[in-house]
Amino acid sequence: MLNILFAFIGLIVGVLINMLADALPERERPQRPFCLQCGHVHQGIGFLALTRRRCAQCGAATRKREWLVEVGTAVLFAILPALIPETRNLIVNSIHIAILILVIVIDLENKLILNKITFPAAALAVLGSFIVTPDQNNWKLSLAGAAVGFIVFYLFYQIGRWLFGEGALGYGDVKLSMAMGAMLGFHRIFFALMLAIVLGGAVSLLVILVNRKVNTRTYLPYGQYLAAAGIAMLIWGVQVFQWYVN
Repeated sequence: MLNILFAFIGLIVGVLINMLADALPERERPQRPFCLQCGHVHQGIGFLALTRRRCAQCGAATRKREWLVEVGTAVLFAILPALIPETRNLIVNSIHIAILILVIVIDLENKLILNKITFPAAALAVLGSFIVTPDQNNWKLSLAGAAVGFIVFYLFYQIGRWLFGEGALGYGDVKLSMAMGAMLGFHRIFFALMLAIVLGGAVSLLVILVNRKVNTRTYLPYGQYLAAAGIAMLIWGVQVFQWYVN
């Protein structure tokens, strides 16, 4: 029953992510789902991208991103109760995961990681550290993780500028790493950063091999790999840390 409830919550969260992903990069207030072509506000159940193929007014096709985010978030949230059995950890980590999904969507589409997301996310993560179980996080681990995330990725940022010039890594990646450190705590942020580096390196190499127009000087969004690694560590990070210690 909890899985069905969280699937529904994930679906609504997916709608909110789509709304914020459209509004925040444009510095606009979020509003009900609407057609980007004609401005028509989708009525009734039409606010769900899954229920409409086209705009009821102008006939413009529903964007793939809208229903992919809704379906992906619903499916992920549906399985979270099985992956995170402790209720308070489930609630707090679900909020963090939703924020990181929003970061992925905005970074992929706009190559931006916004301060209006990372700074509130970091503050929320510190507050959340008072709620979760001690093996997940506490305020000391959260603050230490935020500091480590910022320092480590700031060094990567400077090294990237030195080796490849401006744009190798964005300063938004540094602030995202800080927010993730607050979410994960000192004991898990290292694993998240290592996983992000592996993911980013592997995918970037594949893109370079497949697309001849892309080379080592081409800017590829990196926040998506950080956020994906953060989601993985929010789900499995404690087990990874315990495996490492043992």
